Amino acid sequence: MRWRMQWSCAGLPGSSVSPESPELALSPADAPSLRVLGIETSCDETGVAVYDSRLGLLGQALHSQIALHQAYGGVVPELASRDHIARVLPLVDSTLQQAGSALSDIDVVAYTRGPGLAGALLVGAGVAAALAMAADKPLLGVHHLEGHLLSPLLSEPTLDFPFIALLVSGGHTMLLQAQALGDYRLLGETVDDAAGEAFDKSAKLLGLGYPGGPELARLAERGDPGAFDLPRPKLRSDDLDFSFAGLKTAVLTRVRAIGEGMDEQQRADLAAATQQAITEVLAAKAVAALRRSGLRTLVVAGGVGANLSLRARLDAACAELGARVHYPALAWCTDNGPMIAYAACRRLLAGLERPRREYAFDIRPRWDLSELADDMLCRRNS
Repeated sequence: MRWRMQWSCAGLPGSSVSPESPELALSPADAPSLRVLGIETSCDETGVAVYDSRLGLLGQALHSQIALHQAYGGVVPELASRDHIARVLPLVDSTLQQAGSALSDIDVVAYTRGPGLAGALLVGAGVAAALAMAADKPLLGVHHLEGHLLSPLLSEPTLDFPFIALLVSGGHTMLLQAQALGDYRLLGETVDDAAGEAFDKSAKLLGLGYPGGPELARLAERGDPGAFDLPRPKLRSDDLDFSFAGLKTAVLTRVRAIGEGMDEQQRADLAAATQQAITEVLAAKAVAALRRSGLRTLVVAGGVGANLSLRARLDAACAELGARVHYPALAWCTDNGPMIAYAACRRLLAGLERPRREYAFDIRPRWDLSELADDMLCRRNS
């Protein structure tokens, strides 16, 4: 019996469709069956996935807009929105075919409601609403950051709440105490630039291409981090907040001091020093959060979570503390469809959301994760 009957009881060029994915956690055999189509369009990646609560990830497709935005050195919102329009329906078709599903087999259509670029969010929300209405299926908006937060659980069957989460995604850097699904307590966040912005802005100062973070990490492999003395803002502060604007300014000062005579080794050394400064602060604050909370499980999510230097530093620090650290699969560190479909599935099965056949949608370009519980309560009472 399908989930909808049991609720009361409980491509184009540049796109990729990937049948091979990390091993997924499966739901208990006696759990209701729920199949979700997830659509992610919050920024510069168009992601689609079909996730089944019993069978796991059945299909996914992702298109990255890196090539589109490289000429501009960053994401151009209008171009991002237009590209989502061109890509999303072909990716939906490819994903459904890969999953061996028709739209009629889907129980719920989920989309990223926010935060993100307004125009990009509108594309995903509009397409999701149209598909849900055409198939007479419920529609559900998902918090983008909750998708990132839950992404390590996609491939970690033993991982459970509570845990400390280091969320380093795009313009977000924060530490959370995740008590339970939907119960996320903010411990600290950046007061200015996020870690990802510090990587990207520093990379641009070094003359590296877009996206800057991965380019800086690659260059850093050939550098000596001790060649430059860079600040670690708020490293020894009593709070769990972050600050990276001063580090970016310090990199700018070093670049200007060297001038046009900077050679490749100097660039690699400065890249290595920048990466070390960022990852040292992230790791120190994460360990401090573990110590203060008494928890011994750390979850790292978001694009910066793919940084191998950060992973090595966190692995060593957590091993010394006797804590466990969990990361998403590398393919799921950046924005993707599986995290949206999975987050929707978890919330629905936990009873935190109700399936609704209401197709008037809204988006939340600015949406704090701490507002998620209040927003859900308002929808339930409406």
